[in-house]
Amino acid sequence: MSTSSSQRSSSYRLEVLPEVPAFHRDALRKGRLEKGQLVYYGPKPSYYGIGEVKRVNGSDIAVDFRGTGHFDVHEEIIEQRYLIRIPNEKMAEL
Repeated sequence: MSTSSSQRSSSYRLEVLPEVPAFHRDALRKGRLEKGQLVYYGPKPSYYGIGEVKRVNGSDIAVDFRGTGHFDVHEEIIEQRYLIRIPNEKMAEL
């Protein structure tokens, strides 16, 4: 079985996660992200997939995506404004 490198599929249903621009109200939330929370890259969920927060350094967040997105990223440091917590009501759908 071969997989095209440009269209890698994920075991998660990333299409159920809403796209959220970086400066949208949901991205500029009051609460800070904490180690262990599940998040996704808001502007385009399919790029990175779903990840777990590993480290927090101010607004820079280290996330382990475990290669769940199209870009096959494992660990990446991303500004908090680009990361969205996965809503509890979406967890069962993923």
